Amino acid sequence: MIEEKTAQYRRTTFALGVAAFFIFANLHFPQPILPVLAREFQVSDVMISLLVSVPLFVLAIAFFIYSPLSDALGRKKIMNTAMVIACLLSLGLAVVPGFEGLLLIRTLQAIALAGIPTIALAYISEEYAKKAMTVAIGVYISANSFGGMTGRFMSGVLTDLSSWRIAFLVMGIISVLSVILVLLFLPNSKQFTPQPFHFKEVIANYRHHLSDRQLQPAYIVGGLHFLIFIGFYSYVAFLLLAEPFSLSTTVVGFVFITYMAGTFSSTLAGKLAKKYSQAYCLKIGILIMAVGITLTLIMNLLLIVLGLLLLSFGFFFAHSCSSAWVSKYATTAKASASGLYLTAYYIGGGLGGIYLGWFWVHAGWIGVVAGSMMILVVTTYTSIQMKHLEETDHLKSTSYTVN
Repeated sequence: MIEEKTAQYRRTTFALGVAAFFIFANLHFPQPILPVLAREFQVSDVMISLLVSVPLFVLAIAFFIYSPLSDALGRKKIMNTAMVIACLLSLGLAVVPGFEGLLLIRTLQAIALAGIPTIALAYISEEYAKKAMTVAIGVYISANSFGGMTGRFMSGVLTDLSSWRIAFLVMGIISVLSVILVLLFLPNSKQFTPQPFHFKEVIANYRHHLSDRQLQPAYIVGGLHFLIFIGFYSYVAFLLLAEPFSLSTTVVGFVFITYMAGTFSSTLAGKLAKKYSQAYCLKIGILIMAVGITLTLIMNLLLIVLGLLLLSFGFFFAHSCSSAWVSKYATTAKASASGLYLTAYYIGGGLGGIYLGWFWVHAGWIGVVAGSMMILVVTTYTSIQMKHLEETDHLKSTSYTVN
């Protein structure tokens, strides 16, 4: 098992961090330039948001394929293949003609990208010692936020300096470098035990996880929080590019650096969860998200930026807790359990642009904030249920130890 503060821990965690960066830099790359692409292809705000929403839906569906395949065939081989294919498609985005072509390539890329995150989480849960695992998941999710932030920042700045096609080309080149690093540094699985692929068994595993009262709340919280996060960041770009702000895509790209707050909060959540509890830390994350969302109601650029900082910090803090919850409480077919979490997560993200898009069209920014707060009411209630489950589990384990 991989222990903390060892050379193997640093090498493996670095490789998984690069893989996480690769996924989310590519996945969220178009978000700040959606208004630019809407003008380029002469489509509506909600229609152009499909460049973000559709890949997220596809990711959610593809996890059902990759999770059992990974349980049967192994982790690294599938992850490497998926990264190479996604990298080639990333380069293709720079030259594809028309909105339909761009959406098609983004969709195909999402199918490939889906082979990475669910396998990475299963890899961590198998290869790392328990204490090292919690911190490694925090680092992995921090790399998620760093990748998402970097992708968004680069697309805004490069589009302003040159064009959106050049921006996609640069992302493709960075993707090539990322793939090379993962191929070089990620070690083969040592703790993996293959499980033969049987369709009935796969369905049984999914049913088991979906009916598990310990896992259900994490799936709900993960999906609903990502719904808010994706929708909020999609429409804040439209808010900031329009009057009274009228910012350039470069400045909007800089605003998306607020995503960086999640890099720190994910690691912090992993450390605090060892001292307190994941459910307790989850509630802290939700509270921070709520404060950040509320601040953006004040039409002041500095306060909006502060609000986005808090939203990012709180979101990744909460996401680290809910994803670690699944790794902790899934007892069998861990890749399938992680895959279901990510399925819920990305279904939520895919709905974000559609759900908050309705509020944006009918009530403007106030509507986006109101729609987000409604979701947080639901996740707050769910986090309270998780706290009760945690206490019950603790009592059972204490009783077992005494007996």
